[in-house]
Amino acid sequence: MKHRLLATAAIAASIALAGCATSPGSSSGYGGGGYGGGYNSRPANCYDCGTVTRIEAVGGNNNPNIAGPLIGGVVGAVAAKELARRNTDSEGRRNVAIGAGAVGGAVAGNAIQNRVEGSGQYNVHVRMQDGRTTVVSQSDLGGIREGSYVRVQNGRAYVY
Repeated sequence: MKHRLLATAAIAASIALAGCATSPGSSSGYGGGGYGGGYNSRPANCYDCGTVTRIEAVGGNNNPNIAGPLIGGVVGAVAAKELARRNTDSEGRRNVAIGAGAVGGAVAGNAIQNRVEGSGQYNVHVRMQDGRTTVVSQSDLGGIREGSYVRVQNGRAYVY
């Protein structure tokens, strides 16, 4: 019984942390190598093509996340309470399970809220093939990195 409860808590915590593993890094973490075109993959004549020189993360939600962790914590605590009620007679073990469920649910709720709300906007600075520079603002990068060769159309940069 004890091992089943601990295994359930460990699985819940692993699932919650897995959501954090794919979240973007710092706002300046889009530079450097990565995949996408480089300086050697340019087509011959493309008026609206260029190389990304800089990516800035701007905007976004600066308010603290409260709803996701709160709802996730409540759901996690209720689920853990039900599992503990069925699997143990010890009041102490039930309390530990409820606490672990609340923490795991709060972490999962925070990760879900962050993923749903996104991280805001990005200013993508592009040096065009003819020497001009332009900045486009978009909500997702779609694989664009610094050094990527892109086409700018309709106020958005696309990997070319």
